[in-house]
Amino acid sequence: MSSLFFGKKRYVEIEKDIPNINSRMLSKELRDLEANGIVVRKVYYTVPVTIEYELTESGQEFRKVLDVMLEWGLKHRKTTIG
Repeated sequence: MSSLFFGKKRYVEIEKDIPNINSRMLSKELRDLEANGIVVRKVYYTVPVTIEYELTESGQEFRKVLDVMLEWGLKHRKTTIG
């Protein structure tokens, strides 16, 4: 999902942003995110067909939650010595 924080992307672009993910898993995750109203999938009937994914308003709101969680994690992380 963080791959979409800065705008819409095509499937291949998202796949490149997530190391070691296979196509089957990425497709499943994108379908789940779409079913839950986090991501919208837009199909453009060009040759070849172009498909883009973008965060919905709910997805953008969830980003704020993740930002707060990251901030909390950084504030409370334990430093390791060694």
